[in-house]
Amino acid sequence: EAFVVNFSDEAIIDQDFTSDVSRLREGLGHIEARGGTVLYDAVVASADKLVADAKRPKQVLILITDGEDNASTLSLEQTIRRVQQLSGPVIYTIGLLFGDEMSRSEVKHARQALEMLSTETGGMAFFPKSIEQVDQIAAEVARDIRSQYTLGYHSTKPTTEPGFRRVEVTAKGQGKLTVRTRTGYFPVARVAKKPLTAAQ
Repeated sequence: EAFVVNFSDEAIIDQDFTSDVSRLREGLGHIEARGGTVLYDAVVASADKLVADAKRPKQVLILITDGEDNASTLSLEQTIRRVQQLSGPVIYTIGLLFGDEMSRSEVKHARQALEMLSTETGGMAFFPKSIEQVDQIAAEVARDIRSQYTLGYHSTKPTTEPGFRRVEVTAKGQGKLTVRTRTGYFPVARVAKKPLTAAQ
């Protein structure tokens, strides 16, 4: 199941959870460029929606954006912390940072932010050189999602003990093994949710 959220100066659900590809395609077709970009607010609202409404335990956000955030109420650090507090989704980012409308410093800043969002949640960041490469990257993300293992454990620390719990996973075996995990988590936290706006 997937859902589609488009964002500019606000985050809007253009298609709620469905397995119908044609409905998802229609939701993606609603993209509207206007006003600012609430990238971080959209990530948090989408993570909140997954926690509240997703029926399946494996959760992934694929974030496709052509620029940096310039209108969110949350900072990058607050966004990452919120997703970690939720034990939230793995975030894959696809940064469309080519073209002449962004300065070199804006591109650098946006790239660092997208890399951090992905790294801290166990995902990957991609930066295609042209729009034609996006399909190939999307296929790579789909392969990566299908080939993941989920590991779980119980901490020896009580959940009442606050603070970030760092996690490090190593793999031993034959051949080249790659481990990519979120950097850690916060023990179960109650977090106020910012709702997404449904499309009119």
